[in-house]
Amino acid sequence: MAHNPHYTRYRPRWYRARVPIFWWVRKWAYVRFVLRELTSVFVGIYALLLLAQVWALMQGPQAYAGFIAWLRTPGAIVLHLVTLAAVVFHSVTWFSIAPSVLVVHVRGRRVPGALIVALNYLAWLAVSAVIALILLRV
Repeated sequence: MAHNPHYTRYRPRWYRARVPIFWWVRKWAYVRFVLRELTSVFVGIYALLLLAQVWALMQGPQAYAGFIAWLRTPGAIVLHLVTLAAVVFHSVTWFSIAPSVLVVHVRGRRVPGALIVALNYLAWLAVSAVIALILLRV
């Protein structure tokens, strides 16, 4: 056996404090963070739902009519409502941390965080209005 100068037979084990699985529920900031990250699952589910709609459309009128009929079921409506709530929560929490993530300088001065948040909400409102106009054909 090779001699290792760093090895000792009586080396003590490292102390590792046990952390409970729900450590994050003790502080509201951590709860919001975990919830926002979990809402990403609903964003993914909705993306898959949109892909399924495109796939049904490619399969022909009968398949698409069946998909639309499924969208009218109570389960699909509940899924859409839960997904909408999750995506709105995700967006609102993302907009609230945007000034920390997106640092903008204009003429050597940092743009205030409140302005970045306000512009995000304004862009969200504008895009929503354009989509509503397209869907409602006004």
